[in-house]
Amino acid sequence: MARPGGRTARVRRAVLRATGDLLAEVGLSGTDLATVARDAGVGKSTVYRRWGSTPALIADLLVEMADESSPRSRTGSLTGDLRANALLVQTTLDDRRQGRLFAAIIAAATTDPDTAQALERFYDTRITEWSPCVDEAVERGEAPAGTDGVTVIRAVSAPLYYHRLTRADPIGRDRAILAADAAVAAVVAGVFA
Repeated sequence: MARPGGRTARVRRAVLRATGDLLAEVGLSGTDLATVARDAGVGKSTVYRRWGSTPALIADLLVEMADESSPRSRTGSLTGDLRANALLVQTTLDDRRQGRLFAAIIAAATTDPDTAQALERFYDTRITEWSPCVDEAVERGEAPAGTDGVTVIRAVSAPLYYHRLTRADPIGRDRAILAADAAVAAVVAGVFA
């Protein structure tokens, strides 16, 4: 989808930045269109006309986040690729702003179907970006034929998200590498084939 340029693009960036900041700071309950407009320095009518609801803002924010996410690494090995994925997730979730933002979006998704659908699209985009590393591992003989790349990528990030949502301490690099290495061991054992 083509993104608008010029003033429209600047307004969108400002509004989405304000949305993300508010979600990270005060969660869904404190994120309303009027406050977003004020914080973005744009007219309320612009935000109401373009987005119309907080879930629509969150959906657009998730589109932006998916578009701006780092591309997948290509290290040449399944272990290297899955570790790179785990470290990217860990770095994002351990970041003060980004970690709180994801927690707020996930919380919002539990009560709002539109936000849940937008979050699903975000993760589908990211998983589609990373799952080919498993197909490449199959081609190199590092993984059994028929290994499900989507499930493997989910298995890498699931313990990291679980930690973020249930613990106050950082995930840390060691946990990220452990998650990746556990997924590699499961792949080699044929669990995902």
